[in-house]
Amino acid sequence: MKPVRKAVFPVGGLGTRFLPATKAMPKEMLPVVDKPLIQYAVEEARAAGIEEVIFVTGRGKSAIEDHFDYAAELEQVLSSRNKTDQLTEVRAIPGPPGAISYTRQQEPMGLGHAVWCARYLIDDEPFAVLLADDLIQSKTPCLKQMIDAYHRVGGNMVAAMEVPHAHTSRYGIVSPGAVDGNLVEVKGLVEKPKPEQAPSRLAVIGRYILQPEVMGILDKKQVGAGGEIQLTDAMAQLIGQQPFHGLHFEGTRFDCGDKAGHVMANIAFALERADMGETIRAYIHAIK
Repeated sequence: MKPVRKAVFPVGGLGTRFLPATKAMPKEMLPVVDKPLIQYAVEEARAAGIEEVIFVTGRGKSAIEDHFDYAAELEQVLSSRNKTDQLTEVRAIPGPPGAISYTRQQEPMGLGHAVWCARYLIDDEPFAVLLADDLIQSKTPCLKQMIDAYHRVGGNMVAAMEVPHAHTSRYGIVSPGAVDGNLVEVKGLVEKPKPEQAPSRLAVIGRYILQPEVMGILDKKQVGAGGEIQLTDAMAQLIGQQPFHGLHFEGTRFDCGDKAGHVMANIAFALERADMGETIRAYIHAIK
């Protein structure tokens, strides 16, 4: 069993659900309190032991590259003003030199296509995929929970959670098999099924551990739901060939690709902050 050292971050989407805010700013740079979504995702990956971060970008995403670069002028100003805490925080963002790579998705052809664009950087290693839109608040980072489980069972793994029956058409849905604690065997996957056709209410959310063989399947460029190359369809073809599990993760997931979900995430993360939690809690109590 090879270790999971690399993580792919598909960040090429247009973010149309957040217009006009995302007209000139990548949706992944939308802040939750004082940190952009993509930084939360990268920090989660690093906390899980990921050594190499791979961004699959698109046009208009240069702000992401700038964010994960050194900012000499800003660092000089913070240093001259003795703002040591902020300086330490800013210097930690890029990570070790050479640990971040970028590749371009020239056309918006779906999540599967975005992952496939990273094939040469992945080579023949297992890898993680993290979608920054899915922000997970938990004691142990979600990807760390998954990698710990991966060390026991190997193969492929997705983060999974129960969703309302009426919402199955928004997700990839698992056809579940045997249950072992917080792990469930994945016997099938269906992308965005109608509620009456869904095999369960167990939905895949934006965390994956995949074996490199999925790239060979994606290479066929088979079009699925929405006329796009779906990662779910490619993963489904690995079932029966390799171990495949879903992990019922500990934590709360916020859909930050949705305006209401983004607002709720801001409130939840602000409430747990020592520097503002009481102020926000008092405000919420006052407007009830």
